[in-house]
Amino acid sequence: MATQLSQAKSPTELVISWEALPKDFQLEDEPVENTGQPLLAGALRESLEISGFIQPQMLITSNFGLCATINEQFIAKAPDWVYVPSVNEVVDNRKSYTPNLEGDIPAIAMEFLSDTEGGEYSVKRTYPPGKWFFYEQILQIPIYIIFEPDGGLLEYYQLENKRYELKLPDENGRHWIDVMGLFLGTWQGTKEARTGYWLRWWDRDGNLLPWAVEQIEQERQRAEQERQQKERLIAYLQSQGIDPNNLPQFE
Repeated sequence: MATQLSQAKSPTELVISWEALPKDFQLEDEPVENTGQPLLAGALRESLEISGFIQPQMLITSNFGLCATINEQFIAKAPDWVYVPSVNEVVDNRKSYTPNLEGDIPAIAMEFLSDTEGGEYSVKRTYPPGKWFFYEQILQIPIYIIFEPDGGLLEYYQLENKRYELKLPDENGRHWIDVMGLFLGTWQGTKEARTGYWLRWWDRDGNLLPWAVEQIEQERQRAEQERQQKERLIAYLQSQGIDPNNLPQFE
């Protein structure tokens, strides 16, 4: 029988406290639902890292326990991707994170839909509560994103008056995330042998934040352009009877 969150309380009262992960608490060790989910999460972090966005005090991770205690019952949920702007202490190999106790409330939580029902839309209040209820009512995470990779559907919810409200994208199909100073949207293409829809970041000017392989290709193209420009200059100098290897020196 499920234990009620409101045990010994009124039907609507929730007593929330912020406590560290108990030493004897076993976080759920659910298998990854498909191989695409780690790729999606890793790609989001990769472009942020390359662009220099990530700072030591930030917590950006995936499948990681977010903790709270509700009516003296410990709860942990692991979103597919989460962004915390600032933690109180930078810790290596962090096993879980308790908002307020250890730093900021997460600014963004993301869930990637799979073939199995994972409770991303669940408002279940009884123990253990659904993810939607936990993110919206307990942690009160300002932005909740649900992404369906197969069809590329991006649902962007923003917390308003303690309820998640679905927001429409701009004319480019992107959402401006003020706390990050970046746009988030979908992109279709191939990375790491996966072809399909991805979540990508764009800067304020609409420039796509590149992945490592894209940055390498950009640098290769830039080097090739510089080489061609140099060859054209040499050819022009030679056509004018000038030895490009014996140009006059200017003080």
